Amino acid sequence: MDMNKLLENYGCLTFSDDIMRERIPKSTYKAFHEALDKGEPLAKETATVIANAMKIWAVENGATHFTHWFMPMTGLTAEKHDAFLEPDGNKAILEFSGKTLRKGEPDASSFPSGGLRATFEARGYTAWDCTSPAFVKDGSLYIPTLFCSYTGEALDKKTPLLKSVDALTKASCRLLPMLGMEGITHVSASVGSEQEYFLVDKKYYEQRKDLIYTGRTLFGAPSPKGQEMEDHYFGTIKSRVQAFMNDLNVELWKLGIFAKTEHNEVAPAQHELAPIFSTTNIATDHNQLIMELIQRIAKKHDLVALLHEKPFAGINGSGKHNNWSISTDSGVNLLEPGETPYENAQFLLFLCAILKAADEHQDLLRLSVATAGNDHRLGANEAPPAIISVFLGDELTEILGAIEKDRAYDGKVKELMKIGAHVLPKFTKDTTDRNRTSPFAFTGNKFEFRMPGSSSSIAGCNIVLNTVIADELKEFADILENSNDFSSALHELIQKTIKEHKRIIFNGNGYDQAWIEEAKKRGLLNLKTTPDALPYFIKEENRELFKRHHVFDDEEIYSRYEILMEEYVKVLNIEALTMVNMSKKEILPAISNYTKQLADTILLKQQVLSTNKSLYEQEILEQTTTLLNQAYETTLKLEENLKQAQEIEDFEKQALFYKDNIIIKMNELRVACDKLETLTDEKLWPFPTYGKLLFGIL
Repeated sequence: MDMNKLLENYGCLTFSDDIMRERIPKSTYKAFHEALDKGEPLAKETATVIANAMKIWAVENGATHFTHWFMPMTGLTAEKHDAFLEPDGNKAILEFSGKTLRKGEPDASSFPSGGLRATFEARGYTAWDCTSPAFVKDGSLYIPTLFCSYTGEALDKKTPLLKSVDALTKASCRLLPMLGMEGITHVSASVGSEQEYFLVDKKYYEQRKDLIYTGRTLFGAPSPKGQEMEDHYFGTIKSRVQAFMNDLNVELWKLGIFAKTEHNEVAPAQHELAPIFSTTNIATDHNQLIMELIQRIAKKHDLVALLHEKPFAGINGSGKHNNWSISTDSGVNLLEPGETPYENAQFLLFLCAILKAADEHQDLLRLSVATAGNDHRLGANEAPPAIISVFLGDELTEILGAIEKDRAYDGKVKELMKIGAHVLPKFTKDTTDRNRTSPFAFTGNKFEFRMPGSSSSIAGCNIVLNTVIADELKEFADILENSNDFSSALHELIQKTIKEHKRIIFNGNGYDQAWIEEAKKRGLLNLKTTPDALPYFIKEENRELFKRHHVFDDEEIYSRYEILMEEYVKVLNIEALTMVNMSKKEILPAISNYTKQLADTILLKQQVLSTNKSLYEQEILEQTTTLLNQAYETTLKLEENLKQAQEIEDFEKQALFYKDNIIIKMNELRVACDKLETLTDEKLWPFPTYGKLLFGIL
């Protein structure tokens, strides 16, 4: 593709603001943005004009159908396609009204609701999300929408995300005029989400039930070579993978998704794609599309993309770094230190709000990334620990220390760090790759939240980030609005916040066992598993927090708690059943066959060479038989535990049973079977090994 064609095609399948402005009257365009800015419902007349323009544009780009595209609590996206064609006597017409654009009524009976909707009540409603552009894909016009029950409760991830953005805007706009920033009407969080994934050859994938059913390998001994040579990271991209990436980029660019960076990741067969920043809402939509297109386009190249957080044991898992910043509608990044005292004050105040939020709401940040898959990754010396901490770098930490103690900063400039009196010394971005062990790291003008798992929607963590930071900004605004001496009150507030919440700052090695002990001494939470973390969602103070900012009500919180707990159980149940199936139908029969061959060989050798012992065969036969018996017994115990689990009606107790019993038996079965793999004739092992999966793409 030549450069002109590339530029021409960028965003060609997105009904962007520029295209809307070209295709609708100026008055309609103005009315649309006024309603958007004020958060008011779109007038029927305005919606009708936009709908007609959107229909014509979509048809021009090959669309025959339209769909309200939404994000139910499954973590995936959902869609129902309707044709533009409508009967008109003996002919057909193209029909797409403003009412149809604004509202849909899909069957909601099969989507998780956590008790918000009666099973027999199928109705659910979708409402157009005007803040995210529609797009054409696979011959349909996709309209981003919200999804709610017939009684109005949110059944999706998008609705609370937008509410959290509103909360952040409201709180920020109270503070900014006091800091000398007038005329700001909107503040938005911007996100760039890095997407990690693995690619394996389709022919090997199709031979593994665990990959097909669960997205990860439930069995697998280490290959002779893993990632210890560190030759994959940023290494030459294999031609087959490069061809896939090229096709992926083209399709993403057509949808207005600027996939800026692509490279090999640390582990063999692991890769990363990083788009540029966009508003939280649009970034969330884009990430869902990125995950879908990665998987779809990989198949065209006879590859399969694995988005699971831990597809391979002993190999680095996959995360999704959530790069978060906050900016005004005038384009000012509020996390830029700036070059004037007022800018310093603004930066330090927002920085302190984030520190306070991270400290006071460690539980919410942790549970926002809690899944069965991510439990394998967090704390595994390959990803951030399950303990929340904030990395600021030595220089910025020293500056905050100087402010806390009202002493001169002994860095580049020896000056008293009095807020509003001096310009902050220039400090550089950390030169040690920003401490990759930190779960929440300041990286120059943004925070990188590294805990989200690769398969998760980024909506969950950003709902929490936006809401907890909005709450702290609201508290700051309450204090400063009622102060008699603003400058003194600001200084005292920043000073007090640093002193009370500096425990959350940690610039060291998060993988070090000493940090685990140190974090405990500091009083920081270490919520290792999903069932440990999720109950914090329904704590009274957390429920009050979300209600205070109108992000969730009590019913929505309890429903999500139940859904997330049940999802944890469902994932582990599928994995355990798959392990039992593979053990009984593949591994045990293969080993039984192998031991028979060994026994037959020993008997034949004894007949021919009566004085010589069959040392190799006898040793391997003894080891494999012992492990075979162990694997069989563990399989039976796992089956029995699964039956016990199904008899537990309380979803909380059931989740704990899976954590404390099922996972242990799954691990025991894996250990026995992985040892068997190392002893068995490779030709007899029933499915592809780690060596083929990790190094099978040539």
